[in-house]
Amino acid sequence: MENLLNEVNNLALTDLVGYVTTFGKNLFAAIIVYLIGRFIVNKLCSLFRKILVKKDVEKSLYTFLDSMVSITLNFVLLIVVVGILGIETSSFMALFASAGVAIGMALSGTLQNFAGGVMILLFKPYKVGDVIEAQGFCGGVKQIQIFNTILTTPDNQTIIIPNGTLATGCMKNYSTQEFRRVDIPVEVAYGSDTESVRQTLMALLAEDKRIMQDGGYEPTIPLVAMSNSSITFEVRAWAASANYFDVKFETTENIYNRFKQVGIEIPFQQIDVHVKN
Repeated sequence: MENLLNEVNNLALTDLVGYVTTFGKNLFAAIIVYLIGRFIVNKLCSLFRKILVKKDVEKSLYTFLDSMVSITLNFVLLIVVVGILGIETSSFMALFASAGVAIGMALSGTLQNFAGGVMILLFKPYKVGDVIEAQGFCGGVKQIQIFNTILTTPDNQTIIIPNGTLATGCMKNYSTQEFRRVDIPVEVAYGSDTESVRQTLMALLAEDKRIMQDGGYEPTIPLVAMSNSSITFEVRAWAASANYFDVKFETTENIYNRFKQVGIEIPFQQIDVHVKN
């Protein structure tokens, strides 16, 4: 009986020594891999930061991408180290995958806006200070956040638009081009001399230094319609994008005053009724 106990003790001691030896080797290997992995992760993160700086990425997006890459690389390193220690990693991966799916389904709308914000900050279809029109609203871009874009309208309203709709929908950016064409419809009475009307309008446009007169941006005044009570010209003049609204409103008022001076009639809407006995 004593011999049996001694044999069992010897076997247990041998197994313990073997386990400690194996674990020690694995621990040593894990530490080496961790140190080398940390060095590689730091180098990759540093290289990624340099790329972001070179691409002039927005500060808020820079911080997020830097954190995301760092966390992802360190997570991969942790899984490798745990695997070297002999711990089963499949259960960890399954848990994280299930959690990711659940969170993605719960936050699908928010994640769409987040992805839209990343795309906007990365590809820059508009920037702070631009005047854009989207989702039925027009205003200057005050702030681009990760989830929303904030506009300020000309009457000083604050409009918050989700980035998901901006990234996937149609949008007008009025600030990307240096010049914009100002279109002003002008109605005059039937019987007016078209050449006289056109010359009067051309002379008026030539007096405004903000309106371009050459370089392929010369103003044109076609006759575009013959409606029930009037004929319609359209003043098409080019101006700097920053002067668009000032030129449009002031030119419209100047046309009205000039027509009064030279006697060109701007007709009321009217219907002629002929009575037959």
